[in-house]
Amino acid sequence: MGIRVLVAEDEPEIADFVVRGLREEGFTVEHARDGETAWHMIQNSSWDVILLDWWLPVRDGLEVLKRLRSAGMDTPVLFLTARDTVADRVRGLDSGADDYVCKPFSFEELLARVRALVRRRERDSSSTILEHRDIQVDLRTHRVTRAGHSLELTAKEQALLVFFMRNPGQVLSRTRIYEHVWDEKYDGLSNTLEVHVMEVRRRLEAHGPRVIHTLRGRGYMLGDPTPNAEA
Repeated sequence: MGIRVLVAEDEPEIADFVVRGLREEGFTVEHARDGETAWHMIQNSSWDVILLDWWLPVRDGLEVLKRLRSAGMDTPVLFLTARDTVADRVRGLDSGADDYVCKPFSFEELLARVRALVRRRERDSSSTILEHRDIQVDLRTHRVTRAGHSLELTAKEQALLVFFMRNPGQVLSRTRIYEHVWDEKYDGLSNTLEVHVMEVRRRLEAHGPRVIHTLRGRGYMLGDPTPNAEA
């Protein structure tokens, strides 16, 4: 599938210029024309880099960025904007952006910055330790802890937890989880996934509140509870 990039940009000429250029460079690129669509796509899929315009219809880019970071997502975000004052750049970076490109910009500069963010993410993901709040998984030793307590998980339960921890704040469909963790097509009939989620929850919740939530009709999410979460 390659490196996945979401371009959230409402100006058609800029969006076409960026999307076509990135695709020609071998990236897998999707486009959102407003902030609400961008937020929906961020919640429901995994991205290696997000290019986010500050002034988006419906929901502006700054609000999308703040929601993304509040949900615990660490996806690299590059702001595309005409706001070029020092105060604006500081505000964007303080809100969680990883980099900042002012319009107009050259595609060569944009490409270099995207590649730099991808390299940084790859270096970060090479760490053997995954953490979410007080939960920690050592990928090298396979040790799982919560609030300092060691948890005994089966290999499949740990693989399930690792998948959640690599996608915090994202709504993960049952099909996507099953096909990633079990590497098989999900037929919708088996309760294997539900049983494993229940067991992982039981072990985690022995030492803290619920962090894996069921979203009715959508799947599961690791993060804060939402109004649609089931008990």
